[in-house]
Amino acid sequence: MRKRSHDEFLDATLPALDLVYNLARRLVNPDDVEDVVQETYTRAFEAWSAGRPPRKVEPWLATICLNNGRSLLRRASTRREVPSEPDPTVAARGDVSDDAIANMRTRAVHASLWELPEEQRIAITLMDLDGFTASQVAKITGSPRGTVLSRVHRGRKKLARILEKEVRQVET
Repeated sequence: MRKRSHDEFLDATLPALDLVYNLARRLVNPDDVEDVVQETYTRAFEAWSAGRPPRKVEPWLATICLNNGRSLLRRASTRREVPSEPDPTVAARGDVSDDAIANMRTRAVHASLWELPEEQRIAITLMDLDGFTASQVAKITGSPRGTVLSRVHRGRKKLARILEKEVRQVET
C-alpha cells in the first residue's frame, strides 16, 4: 500500500514542481529555494500519507510552499538576515544582443518585484506569473478575494511606476 501511495503522490504532484520552484524562487533568497521546495514536498507527502490528499494539487502545494517560505523569512529576520535579490532567469539561446536585452529586462522586473511589499509581490506572483485565479490566491494566502484583487491592482501600478522610473534613468 505504501508503494502505491508514494506513486500516486508522485503522479499527482510532480507536474506542479515547476510551479512550486518558481514560487519559491520569487519568495526567498536564491540559496534557500531548493530547501523550500524540498520542505514543501516533504510536508505534502506527510499529509498525503496521513490520508489527506487534496482535491486540487497546485493550490495545495502553493499554499504549503508559501507557508514554508514565510516561515523561513520569519526565521531569517530574527537572525538579522535579509534575503538578497533573486538571480535573473537565463534567457533562451539565440542572438547575444537579444539575450542581453532579455536579461536586462528580467533583472529589472525581478528587482522591481522585490521593491513591492510582500503581500503585493506574492499576489502578483501567484496570479500573473503562476496563473492562479483571484479566488485560488485568496484560498492560498488566507485573504479575502477583494483584498487579493486590491493587492494585485496596487502592486501592478507600483511596479509600473518603478519600471517607468528605471527606464527614465537609463534614457538620461
